[in-house]
Amino acid sequence: MFSFFKKKPVQPETASTLPPAAAPAIAPAAAPTPDMPLAAPSTSGAEQDKPNWMARLKAGLSKTSANLSVLFVGAKIDDELYDELEAALLMADAGIDATQFLLDALKRKVKEDKLLDAAAVKAALKTLMIELLAPLQKPFELGRHQPLVMMISGVNGAGKTTTIGKLAKHMQSHGQSVLLAAGDTFRAAAREQLMVWGQRNNVTVISQESGDPAAVSYDAVQSAKAKGIDIVMIDTAGRLPTQLHLMEELKKVKRVLGKGLEGAPHETLLVIDGNTGQNALAQVKAFDDALQLSGLIITKLDGTAKGGVIAAIARVRPVPVYFIGIGERIEDLQPFNATEFVEALLG
Repeated sequence: MFSFFKKKPVQPETASTLPPAAAPAIAPAAAPTPDMPLAAPSTSGAEQDKPNWMARLKAGLSKTSANLSVLFVGAKIDDELYDELEAALLMADAGIDATQFLLDALKRKVKEDKLLDAAAVKAALKTLMIELLAPLQKPFELGRHQPLVMMISGVNGAGKTTTIGKLAKHMQSHGQSVLLAAGDTFRAAAREQLMVWGQRNNVTVISQESGDPAAVSYDAVQSAKAKGIDIVMIDTAGRLPTQLHLMEELKKVKRVLGKGLEGAPHETLLVIDGNTGQNALAQVKAFDDALQLSGLIITKLDGTAKGGVIAAIARVRPVPVYFIGIGERIEDLQPFNATEFVEALLG
């Protein structure tokens, strides 16, 4: 399913520590290179599922796209169209910066290419939006470290713990052994929720009933090293960026991980709720300032009219978007692809 995962070959001295069960289930036909995407298994139905994914993505983004695509139906290329497009982009939470950037670029393109009909202008806007979002598209590279340590943050309600469970399942489907760490000791039900996902995926969960999040995270990394686990995913406490004492705790977790394994965490991810619009952008700024984020996962894009926030992120704080979610099922979490996203948004 995850055709945008990339596999980087582990160095020989590290590869020898991998247990047989963790050997990649998907072997590329040729010798892999860092730039070679991990091939989807022929039995996974990934290619056959692509139309289904696009249909779900279009349905998920329908509330955002409705206000945009309707503008070009029989429209005249005049100031009124640009005004309506500006309003629609702002309503979609693209933000002032991205909205002005796209409008200025579109006006230049219309003038330079002498575009005269609405369909051509719409196609030009699609091209500009893809160019804006393309830098956010980045494949998630597997096999860079043994274990690969992922620290995952997000405010309560963003779908962080559920997303961790979905990612664990997908990574297992790519031959990766996974260990989860219940570092969210701030929310009472978080540990139990992660334990349920662990049982569902047959994955070990390291936890303590009233433990220090940094200590739990450290123990998880040491356990993974001892057992030859490929990936450690650490669920950290949901918090608002304004809760400074909790943000300091996150920094502590990151420091302790570095002591437990040089270079860890290798991925520092933030899960954000697509429904929160410009507030999501504020979260990206705050968590990036505190933790130096390596990537984002945007959930709950289905049913929101604020999907344009990705454009705002691209202009203001271009942290890579690894995955987007448009539903509750495991297959509803997929790698972010700029072209697919814009096609679903503008049709």
